Amino acid sequence: MSKSEYQDLIAEYKEQIRILKQEVAELQDAGKSKDSANKRTLQKLENVTDDLEKAQQELKELKEKQNEKNNTKDKRSLE
Repeated sequence: MSKSEYQDLIAEYKEQIRILKQEVAELQDAGKSKDSANKRTLQKLENVTDDLEKAQQELKELKEKQNEKNNTKDKRSLE
């Protein structure tokens, strides 16, 4: 092979390396974006779970109050 053929091969390899480095950087950025999105989604899920637990607790308390009122009415009606 002549010197110019080697130089062409080297130039081609350099271009392939540049392209591969760019692709790696893009994949790393995509991975970071995905990690960030997953973190935000997890935080939202945690907040929704907390809200659900609070709502269930409030519902339980309201049902208990309603049962107490009903029991008081029942006792009065028996008198």
